[in-house]
Amino acid sequence: MTQLVAESELVTQGSDVKVWDPFVRVFHWALVGMFVIAFATKDIYEIVHQSAGYTVLALVALRILWGFVGSEHARFRDFCFSRREVARFVFDSARLQAERYVGHNPAGGLMVIVLMLTLLAVSATGIMLTMDAFWGQKWVEEAHEGAVTIMLALIGLHLLGVFVASIEHGENLVLSMFTGRKRTPGDK
Repeated sequence: MTQLVAESELVTQGSDVKVWDPFVRVFHWALVGMFVIAFATKDIYEIVHQSAGYTVLALVALRILWGFVGSEHARFRDFCFSRREVARFVFDSARLQAERYVGHNPAGGLMVIVLMLTLLAVSATGIMLTMDAFWGQKWVEEAHEGAVTIMLALIGLHLLGVFVASIEHGENLVLSMFTGRKRTPGDK
């Protein structure tokens, strides 16, 4: 059976908009890859572990810079929301009634910031482990391992958020991080 569609719906049906620029997409997947490599080689291949860690640090530094000079949805001003907006969004998401955002939603924006800060802590403590001044200091090793544990928990929360938002809004957010495109703002 053929379904009748209003002419105005034909314009927006299946349309999309460019959201994630190439830098953001390459950064995201390179960061995923480097973190996995660093984690997988932590007690096996020290040079690979350290190289991946330094690459993570370089990627985060570049992403911070891109947060000021990058494309619209890559800029911090586009996804840094007040605590009240984040709390409201999380509450609405729990009820599957959250507003849809083309760029990062308030929880996603906060997650970007927290992930980058945690990666900086992982990197800083990792670098400290290679310095003579901190050689053999148990607290530095514990701080590094603690930051990694926090990072793993944040990754789990991030994946949960992506899953919930994808279900709630009927869009494949993982695919959008490959293609750079999402549905236009008015599409349901």
